[in-house]
Amino acid sequence: MSTQLAEKTVYAIDPAHTTVEFVVRHLMISKVRGRFSGVVGTIELQSGNDVPSAVEARIDTATIDTRESQRDDHLKSADFFDVAKYPALEFVSGRIEGTPSGFTIAGDLTIAGVTRPVALKAEFEGRGPDPWGGQRIGYSAWATINRKDFGLTWNAALETGGVVVGDEVRIELNVEAILQK
Repeated sequence: MSTQLAEKTVYAIDPAHTTVEFVVRHLMISKVRGRFSGVVGTIELQSGNDVPSAVEARIDTATIDTRESQRDDHLKSADFFDVAKYPALEFVSGRIEGTPSGFTIAGDLTIAGVTRPVALKAEFEGRGPDPWGGQRIGYSAWATINRKDFGLTWNAALETGGVVVGDEVRIELNVEAILQK
């Protein structure tokens, strides 16, 4: 009796067509959006399945962009991401469950040297050929984390009450990946 393993396909995340964004409250009255542009990683699928079997990603913390250079410099400092000491955010999936229209990617997220479990809600967005002879696949995913869980505790009190930076951070991902041969 022979055991046949399902064929695995591997897709490389395309950093030029992937967005890694976050949203956090600012001054208790609005929300600020930022992004990281330096993302690399892989998405593995079993043959015939659009829900990944494994996901790994590494994000260059020095690529943070909130459209305000002073804020970006502060976020790169030891008060937040400490880019000199921790040059990347990393995510490694564990359990992935659901259907293409809605699945959960449970895994470990590492920020500034602190690793915590995170569950991303995700959706399969589609697949198809690109103009250069390759095959691409797309996903969207999101989660909300508490930045203090990762040791990002800097804040400042406001005279009117409240703080400069909210604790909850919404993470939003739109990922396009290219089939590896």
